[in-house]
Amino acid sequence: MLLARIIGALLCLGIGASLVLWLLTGRSHYKTWAWKLFRAGVAAAFAILALFALERALIAI
Repeated sequence: MLLARIIGALLCLGIGASLVLWLLTGRSHYKTWAWKLFRAGVAAAFAILALFALERALIAI
């Protein structure tokens, strides 16, 4: 769970920094990078939740 929190905090910092850079410079690749980070974060969250669900299912057996 600690790893998920660290990854989430790093993703928030990365997304926030890229959006600030996009607002300051107007270059669209910063916005694209923020979107890619967001999608990677959602995928990582689903993977972690799937592992938790799998662990619960295996404990019940």
